[in-house]
Amino acid sequence: MDLYDFFRYGHGIILIIIHIAIMLGIFLEWKRGKHKNQTEEAQVSLIIPIHNESTRIGKLLKTLINQSYNAQIIFIDDRSNDESPSILAQFLKDTVARGIDCRIITLTENPGPNFKQFALSKGIAEANGDYFLFTDGDCEVPPDWIRVMVNRIQDEKTGAVIGPVLKKKRDKGFLSLFQCYDHVLRYDYLAGATGLGAAGGGFGNNLIISRKALESVGGYEAIPSSLTEDAALISEIRSTGKYNIRAITSSNAAVETEPEKTWKSFINQTLRWNNGGLFSPEALTRLNFNILTIIIGTGILIIPLLPFIPSLWPLSAGVFVSMILNTIMAFGFFGKNLSHNGSHHLPGYFICLLFMPVYFTMINIMGYLKIKTTWKNEVLKTNKA
Repeated sequence: MDLYDFFRYGHGIILIIIHIAIMLGIFLEWKRGKHKNQTEEAQVSLIIPIHNESTRIGKLLKTLINQSYNAQIIFIDDRSNDESPSILAQFLKDTVARGIDCRIITLTENPGPNFKQFALSKGIAEANGDYFLFTDGDCEVPPDWIRVMVNRIQDEKTGAVIGPVLKKKRDKGFLSLFQCYDHVLRYDYLAGATGLGAAGGGFGNNLIISRKALESVGGYEAIPSSLTEDAALISEIRSTGKYNIRAITSSNAAVETEPEKTWKSFINQTLRWNNGGLFSPEALTRLNFNILTIIIGTGILIIPLLPFIPSLWPLSAGVFVSMILNTIMAFGFFGKNLSHNGSHHLPGYFICLLFMPVYFTMINIMGYLKIKTTWKNEVLKTNKA
């Protein structure tokens, strides 16, 4: 076999091996959490940053007030100029009546550079829990969510646990369908890497960390400013070597979040997430993400050349075989979250399978071209891209 054959066949083989390893990592996390039983009641502080969420926060509040596990709830109202403050004020009255410790921190200024990161720092400073649990104002959580997350982290060697975050299936359009598919695949990558001991990220709207682990990295103020503060936090904890990062593979801890309404807003969101991986301040995360980006991107960008150089087909074939493996993982662990009214929309998900690596490549090219992203219509000052 000459060097050319090694390149064209080796590319796809390496990509498939990577995805088989990811499947193994997810299986390991499933096995580790399968028989995990809660040993004691722990103090938990749930920290939620809010910025103009009056039209979306109602569903979150309903699911929080009926949780099976009692936790301190801290909202950080980050300069909201809609009805969010009055909604939170009413929620505060309702929780006090139920004996729930709820607090509201109001910010009139936010210097950034990452606005959400600054807001979270204020919430953490006021929290009294042994564990800090995070979500966002546009989410809905299952009734045992807090209990499941606390149960999974109650191990002295565990510093953080990431949980699944899935998009709600709102309509029959392709944008809605693709967001559901995209989110499950992203979590599969996160959980798989976590299972293999290479956790480099997580969704900040379903994440729990221990106070001891946070203190071991110098507190939240020591976390470097990043496009994705959740990934930076997890990377800092893992890099100490003192704590394990774990992932939950069960849908009973799955947080659901509202889908983006337009392709423009969805592209902005995924670009921000991908830039967090491409330009992560943590070397291992940055290396892993860029390697995966380059391998997948090569297989996609070579497609226009196939009519002229057909022998390069293994590069593209390896990408789509990997997407099949991804889809098997997605339906194996979160199939019910991908359904809508009892239907899985299999033809639509087949199109998602084909479109996903193309979209991923496009987003990463935008990242390398240094296209800036926004959060809540504000340009992130931490953009490295």
